[in-house]
Amino acid sequence: MKNKIGAIILASTMLCTVAVGFTGCIQEGEINNGSTVDDLANVPLATSGGFVMPEGGFDITKPVEITFYHTMGKVLQEKLDYQLELFKELFPNITVKASKYGNYDDVHTQISTEISASNQPNIAYCYGDHVADYNVSNAVFAMNDFLPGGTYANETVTLESGKVYNLGLTEAEQKMFIEGFYNEGHMFDDGKMMYMLPFAKSTEVMFYNKDFFEDNNLKVPTTWDELWDTCERILEIDPECIPFGYDSESNLFITLCEQNDSAYTYPTGTAVNRFRFDNEKNRAFVQSLTKNFLNGYFTTQELNNGTYTSNLFTSLVEPKCYMCVGSTAGGQYQKPPLVNGEYAFEAGIAQIPQVDPAHPKAISQGPSVCIFKDKDPQKVLASWLLVKYLTTNIEFQADFSIDSGYMPPIKMEYMETCEAYKAQLDEANGTTGIAALSAKMCLEQKDAYFTSPAFVGSSKARTEVGLLIQAAFDAQNLEEMDEKIDQAFKDAVNRCIDFIT
Repeated sequence: MKNKIGAIILASTMLCTVAVGFTGCIQEGEINNGSTVDDLANVPLATSGGFVMPEGGFDITKPVEITFYHTMGKVLQEKLDYQLELFKELFPNITVKASKYGNYDDVHTQISTEISASNQPNIAYCYGDHVADYNVSNAVFAMNDFLPGGTYANETVTLESGKVYNLGLTEAEQKMFIEGFYNEGHMFDDGKMMYMLPFAKSTEVMFYNKDFFEDNNLKVPTTWDELWDTCERILEIDPECIPFGYDSESNLFITLCEQNDSAYTYPTGTAVNRFRFDNEKNRAFVQSLTKNFLNGYFTTQELNNGTYTSNLFTSLVEPKCYMCVGSTAGGQYQKPPLVNGEYAFEAGIAQIPQVDPAHPKAISQGPSVCIFKDKDPQKVLASWLLVKYLTTNIEFQADFSIDSGYMPPIKMEYMETCEAYKAQLDEANGTTGIAALSAKMCLEQKDAYFTSPAFVGSSKARTEVGLLIQAAFDAQNLEEMDEKIDQAFKDAVNRCIDFIT
């Protein structure tokens, strides 16, 4: 049975880019798809990134203006603006011009254009594959000099108040970060250079209609097999629905590679060697997905007329869905609608379906921040001071998390010192507190996160595997499914190879 959504739109625009950073130390010939057990995390960072401190260090008397590109909406921008005011009280000579540029890909595109004219910003939201692209032009500042053990780690500056402020990241501040998120910043090349610090993190979770599940004695699925069985049962109860939605085809493919321990990409070597996702395991899960799509069990964002499946989840009319996988950063959009002043249902949040629930895997998303090189070292220093301030500021991270559903990159033991944040998480629920519930779920599965290799072409691979799934789902029946899948894999790999050759 064909999916009830209607016209299938095979648009090339993907969901927000996944955070990617190389998380495995691998030798030529090995297969790697990203892992939470990362050998590169154990490679000692270089003590210097090549920065040359100007005579006298940071000059608090010299006015400096720096630019910061991000994707924050109005509410989060207000949170940032408030912290920038506090930052300026510390450093009155630093003026920060913060600018929103659409989504993450828009920031990437804007900066890529500006780098060619040497007009890039000083700080920007980023993902690993963005940084890999920027560093083709050697444009990103390596933070090593200001990390513990770095050349200028213990450099200080005396503020106007007379307070002595440590310019570098202290060991105590470094320990605040969740290790996996911190380590994403140096998963490039040999793992010795730190190009990013984590700003806010998210992942994918499964939102489900808790009332519907309880009323129909349904168990929340933990595996993919359980999911498809549940979808079959839901269709028996509501034949007009689409039981399950998964927003991002790209994330779906990459996550299943990780859960199945199958090859996806490799960061070095020849073009043919880098794109390894055409293999037996991956073809098998795409075949399974296609069969279940043809059964009418689920849809995706692009096949849902390009709109998030949360629209189906919160719908009060058919077709609607009772489970959907989306980003925790969009938790507020999964809030059930009000009917006569009461919520139509209560939402629950669970981990996404797993191949092996004993060893769960969940994709790591959400922006990091990078600093760009500048001929004026005072601008680089001012940029570093702001990045350090925002990423280690518990008050800011708490406010940002509660209003967005993003997870702070800071360990819970530190975040709990903010009583308001702890109270919000304790009171999280599936209606008014769904953003907080999303952030809480992020924290609970922090050991399940993985990332993928970042290299020039990794962003292209992400796009192509999403298009691959869309092409496979265009099969009209099981008879033509295998032919569609075969062609989709070949086309995706060829387009990736052509992109970097």
